Formats: sequence, structure tokens, C-alpha cells
Amino acid sequence: MLYAQVHLTLPPWIHQAVEPDLVCADDESKMALAIRLSRINVDRRTGGPFGAAIFSETGRLVSVGVNRVVPLSCSVAHAEMMAFMTAQHRLQRFRLDLDDGHAFTLATSSQPCCQCFGATVWSGVRRLLIGARAEDVEELTEFDEGPLPADWVGELERRGIEVRRDIGREAAREVLAMYAATGGTAY
Repeated sequence: MLYAQVHLTLPPWIHQAVEPDLVCADDESKMALAIRLSRINVDRRTGGPFGAAIFSETGRLVSVGVNRVVPLSCSVAHAEMMAFMTAQHRLQRFRLDLDDGHAFTLATSSQPCCQCFGATVWSGVRRLLIGARAEDVEELTEFDEGPLPADWVGELERRGIEVRRDIGREAAREVLAMYAATGGTAY
């Protein structure tokens, strides 16, 4: 029998950890949420050390995501991908910027890997906030972030996506180190 559907879920603790009507007024508070989600995901052993959140241009929370690769047996279940998919499903559009032209922001605890970089291009976000850098991820864990264009920031900016890096970098690095201290078990 061929499987005819895919069912991806965020861990149940998400509902207790995130206020559904949350509004974050600045980039630092948006990043703080993404990093907090990554930390809880490691603490609860429900996935890897990555968290993401998508916000409307008013700062209203639209969706969140955490890494669920191993628990869901799905290589695309990265935090950013989960946030993209839940936001797109919630808004019923395959690109977030369709219909109303609003500028959505993705805050991610670590720089997008090659997969999430590609998805960012077509997601419809107009701003990308990054905590830890790819070199932090590779230094502190055994994750391979994959190949990116040499000027990946420029590639995103040429496509109308503003990039801000190193927001809460040290806090994001702490989560990566905490994960590695557990043995880096991919759970």
C-alpha cells in the first residue's frame, strides 16, 4: 500500500509554551521566542535544538516551529519548515505575501540550512532574523548545514528579503551547546 498523506505535528507542549495572541514589538523579542522554543524542545527531548516563529508586520504571532526530524521520521521537519507550513496552512496560502501584500518575518534560532534557505526564498517572508550562525551549529553539534551560495545574504536581499543576523547569538549558542552536552542525541 502506498501512503497517501503525511501528518506532521508540533509537540503538545507548544500550546502551553506559546500564547496564541502574542505580539512581539521588536526583533529581539521575536528572536527570544524562537530561542526559547529551541531550548524547550531540547529540555523536553521532542526534537533538535532549533526553534522558529513567523510574525505579521504588526508583530502578531502567526505560527511557530521546532525541529521534529527524528520524532516524525521526516528530514524536512526542520523548525523553519514547520513554521512555514503551519503559517501557510493557517492563512490558506502557499506564499505568505499573497493577497494582502503584508510583510511577514521569520525569526529562527539558527541560520537556515540549505533546505530552509531554499524554502525561505519561496515562503513569502520579507524579513529573516537569525540567532546562531551556521558555523556555530557545525562547531557545537554534529549537524551538517549543507551548501549555500557564497553570497546567500545577498541572494535573499536581491529577492526582497531583509536579513538580520546575530540577534541573541550567544543565547542560541547556549542551546546548541546544551544539546551537544546531552550527547547530541538526535531525538
